[in-house]
Amino acid sequence: MGEVTDKPKARAFRVTSFDVAAEAGVSQSTVSRALAGDPVVSEATRARVAAAAAKLNYSVDENAARLRTGRTGTIAVVVICRAGEDRKDLNPFTYALLGTICAAASARGFETLVSFQDSPANLSGRYEEQRKADGLIVIGTTQNSAAWDYYRDLGQSGMHWVCWGSPYDELEWIRSDNHQGAALATQHLLDAGATNIACIASLDGLQRQFKERYDGYAETVTAAGHEPWLVQIEDGLSRDEQGRRAVAALLASGRKFDAVFAVCDEIALGALRALAEAGVRVPQDAALIGFDGIRASAQAMPPLSTIEPDFQAAGAMLVDKLLAAIAGEPHGTRRVPVRLVARASTQR
Repeated sequence: MGEVTDKPKARAFRVTSFDVAAEAGVSQSTVSRALAGDPVVSEATRARVAAAAAKLNYSVDENAARLRTGRTGTIAVVVICRAGEDRKDLNPFTYALLGTICAAASARGFETLVSFQDSPANLSGRYEEQRKADGLIVIGTTQNSAAWDYYRDLGQSGMHWVCWGSPYDELEWIRSDNHQGAALATQHLLDAGATNIACIASLDGLQRQFKERYDGYAETVTAAGHEPWLVQIEDGLSRDEQGRRAVAALLASGRKFDAVFAVCDEIALGALRALAEAGVRVPQDAALIGFDGIRASAQAMPPLSTIEPDFQAAGAMLVDKLLAAIAGEPHGTRRVPVRLVARASTQR
């Protein structure tokens, strides 16, 4: 047998920005600026650098870039839950919103770090201070007042953050165009011939969006010459149960009604089941409409009419508002556009 010798392994060759500079015929600093999108670099030079980088299979060292800029390239998203709530029972609206936030962040070159929090034992929002993220977006239920108090106090430390549907007006928030959406829903019921429209809502809870939706409803029915009719939900219950109990109170009142506007789809779905159990046919005896545009509303029997926010716009607005805050730039847009989705539950 011949002599066996160990051949040295070929050393991996790592392409650097200096190699790209030599290939493109520019300086290394120009390569860095071109790949970072610096407007000082001309389009022709940027294209030449990009072609050289592609030819050499060069990719930017993200860790080095983050060290230079002091940024993590990550956005933290906290989802506030009710204490002890099973994550599978979260409002589907929250999951839809979370998905569009992650998609918007990715489209802008950011990763997302998601945390579900519900009690003092797991409340933790110091992502920016701990260099885990460049800023924070908070979404979720407003029924957890302890969590919102925690983040309101934490926000005074100067961290960059924005939230969805905040219970406190002084915070940096984004919300649906609740007033306009409620007006659309109510006018839809009026156009279908309804004259005794009850509204299942809350006026004094932390859910500020419900108050805005009631106000839009009340102004619209008043303008049509009818009297607003509030059926107050009970705090501390699931939305489905709130809808059920609101219908029980509605029926116990003895007042005639021919339509119901519930200020969120989950409440409306609970109301729909309670009406069916009581022998009230939807839409023949009473029309029903909700708000939020969750997917389950389309699967109800009958399919539920709803007011649907532009989810894609909501996620983009939250991310853009946060990035503007990080950059020290203004971003005044706060309202997400909505649209009416008419289905069988309001076809009189």
